[in-house]
Amino acid sequence: QVQLVESGGGLVQAGGSLRLSCAASNRTFTSYAMGWFRQAPGKEREFVAAINWSGGSTYYENSVKGRFTISRDNAKNTIYLQMNSLKPEDTAVYYCAASSESLGIATMEAGMYDYWGQGTQVTVSS
Repeated sequence: QVQLVESGGGLVQAGGSLRLSCAASNRTFTSYAMGWFRQAPGKEREFVAAINWSGGSTYYENSVKGRFTISRDNAKNTIYLQMNSLKPEDTAVYYCAASSESLGIATMEAGMYDYWGQGTQVTVSS
């Protein structure tokens, strides 16, 4: 069992930056692929970014490429999402997730993630 706790959300003006963190409770986290997803009001949850077990491979949703960076520190059982040049359309609840099923390979498929955090709100004002 892995518990995930996100932090770092908040209110920021368009063009600003935020850094989200996700701390895992279990050392087996180091073998899991990790991902960030988001859900805006009235919309489906969507993939944002994913990282493999070592941090050597990453994937991004097209709209965040070049603005967001996913990273991980396995010594701290933590992943991060650095978000720059934020836009109002980035407003959503952001969730981190851990995948034990993808064998450490980064995946964009929400169905492959079996542990989810409670979410952190990111609001970008125009």
